[in-house]
Amino acid sequence: MKSAAPMLLLFATIAGCQQAASQQGPPPAPEVVVTRPIVKMVTDYEDFPGRLEASQMIAIRARVTGYLDKAPFKEGAEVKKDDLLFEIDDRPYVADLGRVKANMVQAKAKASRMQADYDRALKLWNDRSIAKEELDKVSGDLKEAKANIDVVEGNVKRAELDVTFTKIKALIDGRVGRQIIDPGNLVKADDTVLTTLVADKTLFAYFDLDERTANRVKRLNAEGKMLWDQKHPLPVFMELADEKNFPRKGYVDFADNRIDADTGTWRLRGVFDNPKRVLSPGSFVRIRLPIGAEYEALMVPEQTLQTDQDQRFAYVVDADNKVVYRQVKVGRMHDGMRVVEGGIQKGEAVIITGIQRVRPGVVVRVKEEKEKKD
Repeated sequence: MKSAAPMLLLFATIAGCQQAASQQGPPPAPEVVVTRPIVKMVTDYEDFPGRLEASQMIAIRARVTGYLDKAPFKEGAEVKKDDLLFEIDDRPYVADLGRVKANMVQAKAKASRMQADYDRALKLWNDRSIAKEELDKVSGDLKEAKANIDVVEGNVKRAELDVTFTKIKALIDGRVGRQIIDPGNLVKADDTVLTTLVADKTLFAYFDLDERTANRVKRLNAEGKMLWDQKHPLPVFMELADEKNFPRKGYVDFADNRIDADTGTWRLRGVFDNPKRVLSPGSFVRIRLPIGAEYEALMVPEQTLQTDQDQRFAYVVDADNKVVYRQVKVGRMHDGMRVVEGGIQKGEAVIITGIQRVRPGVVVRVKEEKEKKD
C-alpha cells in the first residue's frame, strides 16, 4: 500500500500539466518583417577590370652624344612644356658650330670672287677676247661656289640644332619620372633614355568586353536602344580598389576595330579627368559600362531572395496573412536592390526578416519594415 502512493501522485501531476497545456491553447503565430517592392528607373550595366594609362607618355632620350652635365629638375615633380630637364656638355658642339660658320665665311668669299671672275669673263666674251670654253669654265666655277654655300648653310643649321639638343626640355606639361642617368655619364644620341614624362591630368582606362557583351552592345546601338556615336560619347564609370559605387564618371572615346581572336574580347578606352592627381598610370581599376536604355524596374532587397539549387524564390504574405512560396525571375543589381522580372507584383508584402521561421501556408503576424526602422 505504501508503494502505490507515489504512483498516484505522479499520475495526478501529469494530468494537471496536460490540463494546463490545453487551457493555454496553440502557440502564437510567428512574427515576420515584410518589405514592399519599389519602382525605380534604372539602366543595366556590366562590370569589367581595367587598367589606367597616361594620355601621353614620352621617354626622354638624348638627341646628341656627349657627357651628361646637369639635371636641374626634381624627380616626380610637375613640369611645364619647355622646362629644362637635362644639359649635355655643349663645348664640342659649340666648337663645331664655330668651325662651320667659318666655312660659311670662306664659301661666301669664294662665291664673291667667282662672281667677279664671271663678270670679267662675260665682258671679255662680249668683246670676243676669250673663247667660249673659258667662259663656260668660269660660269661652272661660280655655280659650284654658290652650291657650296647651300651645303655649308645646311651644316651650320645642323650644328646649331646640335647645340640646341644639348639642352633637353620637357615636350609637354606633365609629371617627370625618376632620373635614370646621373650627370657625368656618357649618353648616346637617340638611344639613352634619361627619364619619362607623362601627362596625367587626363588618364585612359583600357578594358575588354567579352564577345557576348560586345555583340549585345553593338546590336542595341544598331537598333537605336543605345545612343553612342561621335556626337554622343558612351558614359562609363570607374572605381579604385578602395572605392565603392563607381564614383568617377568618364566617357568612351575609342573602340578597337576588331575582336581579338586570341582572347575573344573587344577593347574599349575610357577617358577620365584627374585634376587632383589621385589616379596613377598603371593602376588596376573596375569599370562599369551602362548597357541599353533606361527603363522602369520593380526592385526588392537582395536579402528577401533565397536560392534552391539554381532557382531563386521568395516568401510573400497574402491578404489572409498566409505565407506563399513564389519562384522569382531576377535581373541586375542596382544600389543594393535586385531587379525582379517576374514572380512578385508591385505592392506585395515580401518577407525580409524571419524567413527561417516560416513555411508555405503558415499564418504569420506581419510587421512592416518601416516599423522596424522606427
